[in-house]
Amino acid sequence: MAAVSGERFGRGKVYVGVPGFHLLLHDGHILLRRGPRENRARPAVDPLFRSAAATFGGRLIGVILSGGLSDGAAGLCAIKRCGGLVVVQEPRDAIVPEMPLSALRHADVDHVCRVDDMGRLLASLVRLPAGPTPEIPFDIRLAAAIAAQELSDMRADDMLGTPSRFTCPECHGALWEMEDGSMLRYRCHVGHAFAADSVLASQGEEVDRLLGTLLRAHQERAALAHRMAEHERSTDRHALARNLEERARDYDHDVEIMKKLLRSGEMISGATPERGQGDIAAHGDEER
Repeated sequence: MAAVSGERFGRGKVYVGVPGFHLLLHDGHILLRRGPRENRARPAVDPLFRSAAATFGGRLIGVILSGGLSDGAAGLCAIKRCGGLVVVQEPRDAIVPEMPLSALRHADVDHVCRVDDMGRLLASLVRLPAGPTPEIPFDIRLAAAIAAQELSDMRADDMLGTPSRFTCPECHGALWEMEDGSMLRYRCHVGHAFAADSVLASQGEEVDRLLGTLLRAHQERAALAHRMAEHERSTDRHALARNLEERARDYDHDVEIMKKLLRSGEMISGATPERGQGDIAAHGDEER
């Protein structure tokens, strides 16, 4: 069922995020918030996992299934730091294995299994006593507050990390660099957050867009120069026509260079795996 902000959630139900809103959990209730996008997505899995970890601690199980890039890995780290359990789909069983592989690389994973075995595993885990909940780390509470639009202050980013030389793919403001365990992550003063691979993918897309713009501009310049040369030739100004044809050939050469760059996998986002939607599950019953 579609999540409804303010609704109290219960057992035996599956809540689906609403497009354009982060799905967050707090004090037994669902929150839908138009907080800053994370890894270029809203809803995003990491804010969900952090809010659930800050609320339920050792009573939480986080699950990552198939998907691209490293979405969810930071959220799983937050779940572990707050005492919860982490389950990851066996990467060889995933249609898109990047999310499970990233989770295994960065998070302290408790269980890895195939999707066919996932239901039985979760059914057994929820019957176990809940683990202890430590004091919720400040950075997790702070990040959850940013996603919930309860905190929007440049000083918050100063507390999360150090200024970097990179700019936000969303708003082009400065990015703060954060080390989250073994993960390298970034956040801007607006609150947009990214894993390093998402920043890299965004930069590739920006290069692709710029190359496309340059290609179109050179094609238009070449076409216009050819048209001007044709016009000058029709009025017997052949010297000027030859000059324009030479310029048009230069522009045509530039067009071929742009086409080669666009075809090159080294300079476009196609060199980086595209981010998938990634199946996500989070569970926070009163008891496990």
